[in-house]
Amino acid sequence: MNYGPNPNSIYPNPNIKSLCYIKNIVKNPNIIIGDYTYYDDVNNPEDFERHVTHHYEFIGDKLIIGKFCAIGKGIEFIMNGANHRMNSVTTYPFNIMGNGWEISTPSLCDLPIKGDTVIGNDVWFGQNVTVMPGIHIGDGCIIGANTTVAKDIPPYSVAAGNPCRVIRKRFDDKMIEFLLKLKWWDWSPEKIFKNLDVLCSHDIEKIKELDKN
Repeated sequence: MNYGPNPNSIYPNPNIKSLCYIKNIVKNPNIIIGDYTYYDDVNNPEDFERHVTHHYEFIGDKLIIGKFCAIGKGIEFIMNGANHRMNSVTTYPFNIMGNGWEISTPSLCDLPIKGDTVIGNDVWFGQNVTVMPGIHIGDGCIIGANTTVAKDIPPYSVAAGNPCRVIRKRFDDKMIEFLLKLKWWDWSPEKIFKNLDVLCSHDIEKIKELDKN
C-alpha cells in the first residue's frame, strides 16, 4: 500500500510537471532540503538552484530548508556573497573588477556575514518572495507573495509586505507550543497518511488528540 508519494522522486505527481521535490534535483552540498519540500514553477521547477543567488563556496554559508515546505514561483534566496564591505569609505567592490584592483580584496571578517539561512518545516512561500542572507523562518510560517524577508520570523506566523512584518500568529501560544513539540513532519509516511484528515482540519480538539495516536 502507498502512504503518499515517493519522497525520492523528482515529480511527486507525474501529471504536474510544474512541481518538483527539490531535494532530488539540488547538487550544491551547501543547500540542504528536507523531504517533500517542493518548488512550483511552470517555467522549470528543476532550476531551483538558480534562485539561490550570490552563494559562493569560499564563504561557506548554507541554505537549510525543512520538510513539507511549499515554495511558490519566483522565490529568491540571497546569500551572504551579496554583501559588500560596509565599514570603509566606499562599499564599491573594486576587487572583483580585476586589472590590479584585486589588491583591495576584503577578508571575510571585513564583510557583514549573516550566517546560514534556515527555513523551518511546513513553511508556505507565496510567489516572488525574497529572503535576505542569514534569515531564520520558523516552522509553520506563511510568507505572503511579493514579500522581502529581512528579519527573522517566529514559528506559525503569517508575515507579508515590504518591509516584511508579522501580521498575526496562526494559533495561540499554547497551540503553537503543542505543534512545535508534536513535529508531525518527522512522523513516518504511514502515520501521516492515517492522520491526514486531522492534519488538514481546523478542529482544534481533534488536533490535540494527535500526540496520543
